[in-house]
Amino acid sequence: MGRLQDKVAVITGASSGIGGKTMELFGREGAKVVGTARNEAKLNEHLEVVTSAGGEGIVVPADLEDDSSPDRVVAAALDAYGTIDILVNNAGVGWQYGIDNPGTMAGVHEASVENWRAIIGGVDLEGYFTMIHAVLPKMLEAGRGSIVNMSSMAGITGLYDAHAYTAAKGAILNLGRSMAITYCKQGVRTNTICPGFIDTPMIAPVVGAFDDPAVASALCPMGRPGQPEEIANAALFLASDEASYVNGAMLVVDGGCTARSFPG
Repeated sequence: MGRLQDKVAVITGASSGIGGKTMELFGREGAKVVGTARNEAKLNEHLEVVTSAGGEGIVVPADLEDDSSPDRVVAAALDAYGTIDILVNNAGVGWQYGIDNPGTMAGVHEASVENWRAIIGGVDLEGYFTMIHAVLPKMLEAGRGSIVNMSSMAGITGLYDAHAYTAAKGAILNLGRSMAITYCKQGVRTNTICPGFIDTPMIAPVVGAFDDPAVASALCPMGRPGQPEEIANAALFLASDEASYVNGAMLVVDGGCTARSFPG
């Protein structure tokens, strides 16, 4: 307990899955949490977990595809707590979004330019930039900060179809590396987590395949999807002072998926 004591952490996509569990864990570890996402009711459910355990936080309902939202989130955090020490850039879309918005997770030959822009120009990439753009000046002014960007194993390997998604995740990875070498001397560390198959609503259509043991083994050497808490634990380490010499890192948390060169 207390690994983030008195730090202020902004967490995007905090209404469910990885973001929600990260908000809860950071709150238990002493951070003042600022959770943001579109679903206010779900945000408040996670905040209730934080406050019930004696933690502190606020929620800021926001759609990061709206260019004004990041500045509004930052303003709310500063108004409440005066500073921002940590940003966990977690908001994004996945396979469920592709079902609800046909073409967005398709191959180049099937996707439209509008499909491409929905991912690249939406929350999966541009939303990361706009949140960093809003938060970073405050961290530089304070001379300290930790930014944790959530990419994917799809950022380091190809996926069948989903070309805009993999492009966005790869860009997030190199954005983090570039930021790491640019801002570390000013006290701001940047690192990236690359999750594998994590049991969240975002990839529910894929996670269901793990119910078949043969398919599960083919999808992941550990034969199971990861849990959101397992990614939150990785984010906790990177955000904390325990990772004071970790900068520009790519932390893969995928059950071994990217460790092998072929299924089996």
